[in-house]
Amino acid sequence: MLLENDAFLTELTKLFTKGKTSGSVTMTMKRYDGRTKPKPQGGLLPEPSEYKCLVRATLGNRKISTVVNHKDVTKFQMAYGNLLKGSMDGLKKKDKKAARGRKKTKATQ
Repeated sequence: MLLENDAFLTELTKLFTKGKTSGSVTMTMKRYDGRTKPKPQGGLLPEPSEYKCLVRATLGNRKISTVVNHKDVTKFQMAYGNLLKGSMDGLKKKDKKAARGRKKTKATQ
């Protein structure tokens, strides 16, 4: 579902809270040129004047996405960064003892 930037961030907040109890949220970002159809095989298309950024989030079967314009990237990145900082409180710490034991076994082989 394609959303506006602000609506995407509010829905992403809901996905993060739901993801704490069930599953994990997968995020992808990629360059987007605004084309919805694939490139023709033989034809050359002109390069777009400016690229956009396509941001997608997935939790289970729920998928949301937004397109960020070149002029709105800084504003979106700041809001997205604050959202990530607030939502990453449930991460598990790495077990250092187990990691140390694995390194020793690899070195002896």
